[in-house]
Amino acid sequence: MKTKMLSLTRKIQLNIDLSDYEERKAAMAKLYDWQYCCFKASNIIVSHLYVQEMIKEFFYLTEDIQYKLADQKKDENGILNRSRINTTYRVISDRFKGKIPTEILSSLNRNLESAFKKNAPEYWSGERSLQNFKRDNGFPFGPYSMYCFKYDEERKCFCFRLFKIPFCTYLGRDFSDKRVLLHRVLKGETRLRTSQIKLKDGKIFWLAVFDIEQEQHALKPNVVAEATLSLEYPITVKIGSNRMTIGTKEEFLYRRLAIQAARKRAMVGSVHSRGGHGRKRKLKAVEKFKKKETNYVNQRLHVYSRKLIDFCVKHQAGTLILLNQEAKIEAAQENDFVLRNWNYYELMTKIKYKAEKAGIELVVG
Repeated sequence: MKTKMLSLTRKIQLNIDLSDYEERKAAMAKLYDWQYCCFKASNIIVSHLYVQEMIKEFFYLTEDIQYKLADQKKDENGILNRSRINTTYRVISDRFKGKIPTEILSSLNRNLESAFKKNAPEYWSGERSLQNFKRDNGFPFGPYSMYCFKYDEERKCFCFRLFKIPFCTYLGRDFSDKRVLLHRVLKGETRLRTSQIKLKDGKIFWLAVFDIEQEQHALKPNVVAEATLSLEYPITVKIGSNRMTIGTKEEFLYRRLAIQAARKRAMVGSVHSRGGHGRKRKLKAVEKFKKKETNYVNQRLHVYSRKLIDFCVKHQAGTLILLNQEAKIEAAQENDFVLRNWNYYELMTKIKYKAEKAGIELVVG
């Protein structure tokens, strides 16, 4: 049986591997220009894709107007003078030619075309709004754009060149599997897919996408795990006569409410903070506590979802059912406190990802 492959994304910090300050500054400015071009190009692509689809809805056009989205050379009823995917690429290529490598534009166009097709049914049913891109969105590139990928034993980092700009990784005290995955890429045991470079606060982050094999466990499809998510007990799971509660309201909320209270005190005290650089300096302590709360919640949800999947694997449960979730979501929306402090969607996302990786079928009831 062929092993199923999954995509795994890891966030890796990069440094520009140049010794001269002016060269590093120029390279960073170039990266910011590319990110800005991709921000504008993304909105243009999505707008064109939406208009192409909506031509069918322009009922006020005359009847002899053709609206088949196909190349006129291949279909006599087609209204395009080239293939459909090439239309959006040509639009952004003509506008940003010479400002950004064409490989980036090509990867961007393919990604957005694929995402648009996937979400199209939800666009037409009104369940999803058209995607809007911001200035801090990264720019994609294919693995074929990376050259000289190697491991530097002396500096203990991975180095490569991307569009003639040399980079080196900064992994720090890496407790995850980033270093292992990169070594596997070097050995040819796994491969990279289309990834992204994202710039934020003067730092460079590589959102590396790896191909990994799905975990192989001795699971039984007829063994069903029933789980419920709530604020009282983040996760309660039952498999036959085996039952387990993961986390408690006091455990999850105690630290979170303490961080919120500390942030509120910092906000009150910011009136007396030393200025000099405007709003950013005065609210420095406030922003620190905001990040603390985000990091704490993210870590706890990872722990809870990991324990749930490990419990299912231990008891060979091949199916995981989340019970009565729609009713609980509606109840949570009526309570501001629960809505503010119960990260249901994030927990669901982490459970879904870990279940897929372990080969467990997830059913939301």
